Amino acid sequence: MEDNKVISNDVKDVKARLQASYGVNRVIEGEYDEKLSAKCHNGTFVGKMDGDVLVFRGVPFAQPPVDALRWKAPQPTEDDDRVFEAYYNGKSPIQTEWETEQASYYPQGEDCLYLNIWVNPACTDTDKTVMAFIHGGSYGWGGTADPMYDGANFVRNHPDIVLVTMGYRIGMMGFIDLSYLEGGEEYPDAPNLGLLDQIEALRWIQKNIAAFGGNKDNVTVFGESAGGGSVSLLPIIPMAKGLFRRVIAESGSVALTFSKEDSKYFTKRLIKAAGTDKMSELLAMNETQLRAINEEINYFNIYPMRDGRIIPLDPYAPYMKGETADVDILIGTNSNEMNYWIGEVGGIVPYRLTIPVKYENDLRLLNREDKKRTELFMNSLKGHSIWRMSEFYNETMFRLPAIRQAEGHVKNGGKAYMYYWTEPSVIRFHGACHAVELAYVFGNREETLYTGQVADEELSRLVQEMWTNFARTGDPSAESHAWPVYDLEKRPTMVLNTDARLEEDVLSKQRKLLYPLLRYQIHPSYAELDFNVPFVRRAAAIGAAVIGAAALGIGLLLRKKKALCQ
Repeated sequence: MEDNKVISNDVKDVKARLQASYGVNRVIEGEYDEKLSAKCHNGTFVGKMDGDVLVFRGVPFAQPPVDALRWKAPQPTEDDDRVFEAYYNGKSPIQTEWETEQASYYPQGEDCLYLNIWVNPACTDTDKTVMAFIHGGSYGWGGTADPMYDGANFVRNHPDIVLVTMGYRIGMMGFIDLSYLEGGEEYPDAPNLGLLDQIEALRWIQKNIAAFGGNKDNVTVFGESAGGGSVSLLPIIPMAKGLFRRVIAESGSVALTFSKEDSKYFTKRLIKAAGTDKMSELLAMNETQLRAINEEINYFNIYPMRDGRIIPLDPYAPYMKGETADVDILIGTNSNEMNYWIGEVGGIVPYRLTIPVKYENDLRLLNREDKKRTELFMNSLKGHSIWRMSEFYNETMFRLPAIRQAEGHVKNGGKAYMYYWTEPSVIRFHGACHAVELAYVFGNREETLYTGQVADEELSRLVQEMWTNFARTGDPSAESHAWPVYDLEKRPTMVLNTDARLEEDVLSKQRKLLYPLLRYQIHPSYAELDFNVPFVRRAAAIGAAVIGAAALGIGLLLRKKKALCQ
């Protein structure tokens, strides 16, 4: 890409870009360029050059999860001696089209379990470090076709890295508790299928990545938001043991999970939208019907379920018991995570009307002592109440869960590193919002969807150096920045911005005040908000004009069809 060329974020332009890139990989009969190929157990795949980088797109890592495999655990691909094109992305998983989820504009389908792989031929090593990325999207959006996740610049800058991005089932196809439906007992994995898809992708990598020059014994999984949650969960799932060595979790942790009771609401919505509570009738529906149902329910988000089978009822427990000690972890959050949702709900006015409703709903969960803690926290902050409420959620849903995860890990023999991202977006009110770091991490600086401007080149270079150093060696220290292991005494944290520096115990007073609230597992969902709260009652007392504005804000939120966590 041309340096500093800003990519348009206009929906029409995004759609045109993605539709133009669509194609179907086919069997190659006859001759092909062996220099562009990789022989895997399920076929020989022929990629294309993107400048000086070799790209393989749409490589299947599991059988298509269709027909008898719908809502079933992924099945491995079979051996195959044929030769296939690897020119085009696999389809995006079924989801609602959404402006900030560019992959949603790429063709969608149930058949979505494919990998993309980037290799730099300039490095001929046969034991390259492997970095496998899991996209975010609130476990209900996203896909590997998103140009934000294109790996060409990343691998161009780091020739000794093999970069992989993996697709997985999301939303109603990947995270749905079907136990309430007649026949649903036959689908016990349905609440966590997306995670099982990721595990199957990692198994495929173990079996085949050597064909791309990668070292299967040095795999790092990294992800943002739901991807950060995924890579935090994978170390606590026994069947994922040995499939990777390190984890980089950006703005996600094991806190991004639901209980069985939390998950029940989404299942109720599915039953209502589908008009049936029988698995046989749901399985008989075609893909068009499923997509129509998804359009109706996708704004009620769903997360991996703490089922006691795949995910423990207490997802922090394995970290506290030392069960994750064999995995190195780099984890962190952004200083203004919540501000991302200003754009998602339609602007600052709807945000000012909706976040107090969410906040006052969550206050009801707290006992008297913890309400006092929260009051002390809110009074310690300056500014309008919506920014103080935003900071409450920055802490309770993002930063503190990441800290708890790191604490448990290092207490029990593991190695962890902590960061705090503060480089802001230039989009009004957004600050260092959720997802703002992605353009820097991938080196796709001209992708301005979250940054609002071309990302700073030096910061992008530094972050990539840190991420790749960690993947190679387990130590993210850069030539210019020493980065010590996280500990519970000094709590060293790398503050990432254009003046990156190491600080000890960032926002310690906030941590100490709100840390006890983690036991409530305040989750990022607007699905079951009760509007009979003081904020709405005050608005009603002021007059019909304000209550009308509040209703408009909530209506915009629901019409925008986007839940709280990307």
